[in-house]
Amino acid sequence: MEVMTPRGPALVHMDEVADPRLLLVLTHGSSGGVDAVDLLAVRDAALKAGVSVARVTQAFRVAGARAPGSAARQDEAWEIVLKELRTRRPGLPVVQGGRSNGARVACRTARAVGAAAVVALAFPLHPPGKPERSRADELRGAGVDVLVVNGDRDPFGVPDAADAARLVVLPGEGHDLKKDPARVGEVVAEWIVHYA
Repeated sequence: MEVMTPRGPALVHMDEVADPRLLLVLTHGSSGGVDAVDLLAVRDAALKAGVSVARVTQAFRVAGARAPGSAARQDEAWEIVLKELRTRRPGLPVVQGGRSNGARVACRTARAVGAAAVVALAFPLHPPGKPERSRADELRGAGVDVLVVNGDRDPFGVPDAADAARLVVLPGEGHDLKKDPARVGEVVAEWIVHYA
């Protein structure tokens, strides 16, 4: 499915279950795609838990850009995609999330789109080597419960447990969360069903 935004089209890949409990909307990081191993593992676990999943390739990636540009423009485009998904699935609770930059978008827009909760995979707490440039305010400002799943070897840092409803730190994992993606999926699926 294609959704037009001011930044061009965004692409939505739907995986649906019969009689879904909720809709989980996921997106990628700034230079990745919706086929990242952790996103696919989350999708698979969510489907088994009776949750429909939409994986969104944001407009900037569809256009071929490697960087998302301004947060305000990225968030504006995201909100349009979520409005369209809500129109197509009225009354279904929505949990949104993503990995890295996508997790930041999900936190920043959670209130505006009426998300029940946020899933933040590999939340980039700060640029590598620059802990003074913390983005913890984005977690604290989500306005809904946020699940953070990070690896203990992530060069972007690990958020403080006090800044999220739940923090899961996976030993031996880096920013890509690809060592044990099935575990990432299990953690997310177990948590999101409480928001159905």
